[in-house]
Amino acid sequence: MNNSVTNTGRLLWAGLRALIVLTVVCGVIYPLAVTGVAQALFHDKANGSEIKSEGKVVGSSLIGQRYDLPLKKGQQTAEPDLKWFQPRPSNGLAENTVNTQYKLIVSGATNLAGDSPVLVKQIQDAQKAVIKDNEAPGYKVDKAAIPADAVTSSGSGLDPDISPAYADLQVHRVADRNHLAVAQVQKLVDEHTHGRVAGFMGEPGVNVLELNIALKGLAAKS
Repeated sequence: MNNSVTNTGRLLWAGLRALIVLTVVCGVIYPLAVTGVAQALFHDKANGSEIKSEGKVVGSSLIGQRYDLPLKKGQQTAEPDLKWFQPRPSNGLAENTVNTQYKLIVSGATNLAGDSPVLVKQIQDAQKAVIKDNEAPGYKVDKAAIPADAVTSSGSGLDPDISPAYADLQVHRVADRNHLAVAQVQKLVDEHTHGRVAGFMGEPGVNVLELNIALKGLAAKS
């Protein structure tokens, strides 16, 4: 009987010691080591790829944002603020009682089939809006020149980038709304266009948040 109690006590003490050691190693030392390495070698990525403007964090380079006017009384959907470059549509981005679009994240695609009448109408409506919104004095939008990302949402609805073609399409409208020269705004787009990763992966793109921060600075100077 005594041996049985003694053995049980030894096993319990051994298990407790193992629990303490593993908790310290896996729950304290390892996370601190990984965090330290991440902060030392990948500081920007480890902190969420934050983008700052005027000393404040205004977003992440990995997550898209809307640029809309405040909702008017009776409106269900906000109108885009056309002085800014606009991102891709976010038709699949869901809402619930806690998270609204782009405030925290409920991401998702529309999951509509390519021949869905709903999807076709969304694209047609988006084409009309792109043409209407981006017309400027001396500039008309050619329907055939509207790129796909101007009228379709990404798989997550949170794509932070637009194609250079879509950015170029918006240049005249943005220049007109901000009382800037077209050449000045086009230069901003060119400066914020990034190429393919490693020269061959993905497509060239323009980060909308970074571009609009630069636009804000240019407009303030002008």
